Amino acid sequence: MSSNLTAVLAKGLSGGNKPERRKLTYPVVLLLLAGALLLLAVLRVVTGAEDLTSSGQFSGALGAAVPIGLAGLGGLWAERAGVVNIGLEGMMMLGTFCAGWMGWQHGPWVAALAGIAGGAVGGLIHALATVTFGVDHIISGVAMNILALGVTQYLAKLWFGADGSAAQRAGGNDKQSPPMSNMPDFSIPGLSDWLASVEKHHWFLISDVAGILDGLVTDVSWLTIAAAALFVGTFFVLWRSSFGLRLRSCGESPVAAESLGVNVYTYKYAAVIVSGGLAGLGGAFLAIGTHMYSDGQTGGRGYIGLATMIFGNWRPGGVAMGAGLFGFMDSLQLRGGGETVHALLLLLAVLLAALALWKLRAQQRRTALISGVFALLLIVWYALTARVPLEFVDATPYVVTLLVLSVSAQRLRMPKANGKPYRKGQGK
Repeated sequence: MSSNLTAVLAKGLSGGNKPERRKLTYPVVLLLLAGALLLLAVLRVVTGAEDLTSSGQFSGALGAAVPIGLAGLGGLWAERAGVVNIGLEGMMMLGTFCAGWMGWQHGPWVAALAGIAGGAVGGLIHALATVTFGVDHIISGVAMNILALGVTQYLAKLWFGADGSAAQRAGGNDKQSPPMSNMPDFSIPGLSDWLASVEKHHWFLISDVAGILDGLVTDVSWLTIAAAALFVGTFFVLWRSSFGLRLRSCGESPVAAESLGVNVYTYKYAAVIVSGGLAGLGGAFLAIGTHMYSDGQTGGRGYIGLATMIFGNWRPGGVAMGAGLFGFMDSLQLRGGGETVHALLLLLAVLLAALALWKLRAQQRRTALISGVFALLLIVWYALTARVPLEFVDATPYVVTLLVLSVSAQRLRMPKANGKPYRKGQGK
């Protein structure tokens, strides 16, 4: 049966008789990452924005990337089984609340497990609506986000802000939970100090690499390591196991999968529940990082996680790269990096100019003209200002989300049956 399921997936992935696009191999990805690092090093020297490759910037980027990446990974699980999950934001809300509820009483590790459970409950509700009752996936996801917001705000008032309650005496109120203890972290002894000393010299490329690596090996939460392991585990489960093969067949051709003996409902339920659990863990990461649940804590990261899944073309590696990019921009926002974002204007102008030349060579004059005009406007903006207003810095993660999706849209291919209604026996 595995060979038959492989044929089903191959047919779905081929997209009919359309020629296959060139896939990004690991050497190409590494080359792209090396090129990006070189560009950042050149930009730091030219603009003097030292925070661009500092250890603090990349430590913050790693912390910001984890909840976004976990939400994106959750979306990948659901959509690989054919269920669109825009309810990731609501499932993250449930995760933050459950983590705050259990964390102040039992510590951060129990908070993480509670966050997974809270998100999984949200996933179960979404699966019940979409898989069993056939509710439109988008409507169900929107309803999940609204429901989670209302439930968490109501329960916060009931459990954390009730007059005379233990939670209130411990520091809770209507908008936040009592504080919890710290999640343990670690640094690599010796290496962290050595990298920090190299970074301080501001040598071209060498100090840039040292700063980036120092940010990735200093004061790293054990929950971050667990998140990285989940990315690796997802790849092996979905692409190197019979379970993953059956699950992905449900997202490509559920009727064909059913004809080969796959219980499509079971796999869809499992995928959406895991999806909710991963999003809930992302929400728990936020609560644990700030030592408490607070109202509005997710800040739209579930939606950005959905964007990373699309940018990553429904692959774990792509989701990780997208989460890293958005985490980097989110870290700029949290650090108030007006000067750093100002330096990135120059980088974006250069990239748009290169795109304009490439499109002009391909005889796409309209696209080339638009890209060239925007590149010129960015250069003028960079030349006439010294820093970017704080309001624009706050909007940077969302602007980057739109730009990345618009650029990468032509290379995307979602699972063939994603979002389509399915009923057992409909192929007979």
